[in-house]
Amino acid sequence: MTIKEILIKYSKELEEISSTPRLDVETLLQKVLGVDRLYILLNLDRVLSNDEEQLFNKFIEERLNNRPIAYIVGNREFMGLDFYVQEGVLIPRPDTEILVEEVIELAKDKGKVNILDIGTGSGAITVSLAKYLENAKVTSVDISDIALEIGKRNAMENNVADRIDFIKSDLFSALDKNLKFDIIVSNPPYIKREVIETLDKQVKDFEPYNALEGGIDGLDFYRAITTQAKDFLKEGGILAYEVGHDQSEDISKLMEMDGYTNIYTRKDLQQIDRVVIGNIL
Repeated sequence: MTIKEILIKYSKELEEISSTPRLDVETLLQKVLGVDRLYILLNLDRVLSNDEEQLFNKFIEERLNNRPIAYIVGNREFMGLDFYVQEGVLIPRPDTEILVEEVIELAKDKGKVNILDIGTGSGAITVSLAKYLENAKVTSVDISDIALEIGKRNAMENNVADRIDFIKSDLFSALDKNLKFDIIVSNPPYIKREVIETLDKQVKDFEPYNALEGGIDGLDFYRAITTQAKDFLKEGGILAYEVGHDQSEDISKLMEMDGYTNIYTRKDLQQIDRVVIGNIL
């Protein structure tokens, strides 16, 4: 089959499970052929070899069975950087870039800054902050061995491993009690337990449950982090969260009740409050 024929046939087949069917097919072709998107667009009459077509058929079958495109090709772009991903870590999402951009803005004029990222995942937040804040030292914690391994790999591939400490820890439990941070940032699990089964198959069947479920009301991790963070923040330190689409008010109240001040939110591209930030005195 030619590239054009593949694009037409499989874009149609993916329409029921993907909001970006043609882009999905283009991405799989890029992986199979080892080329960029421009090559795909300029070589529509190219015929795939038998080996190339066999590999593409394997990939498209996985995609038609709802496996996320990022897990199939093994990477996802975030903040202009390339991140390796696999099952066992959450796939980086554009909404999280709002959190990273806001933390960069807050930290860029502070001189040397110590940042703690709670929940390494793929390392998207950790690595991006280290990459774009040359004055930052980042500590990144996660309870998952897979997450820590992938985070370290992405730190190496993005040339920031020398400014990141990866620590296996259940929230703050394994951290030195004397550590103090200028900023603590987190995109914790925040989906209500009862909502998990209603999620798209690409999420609930493939992405790690422990990175999604935040308790009965989705706020379990926010409660724990908000309270414990006070012992690890410097005076005037910043706590910055990504939150669910309907959680900003509840989380702002949690922070206020725990003594945080100057609490504010930032909206995502859909004009939903996606980030909540406050200071501790």
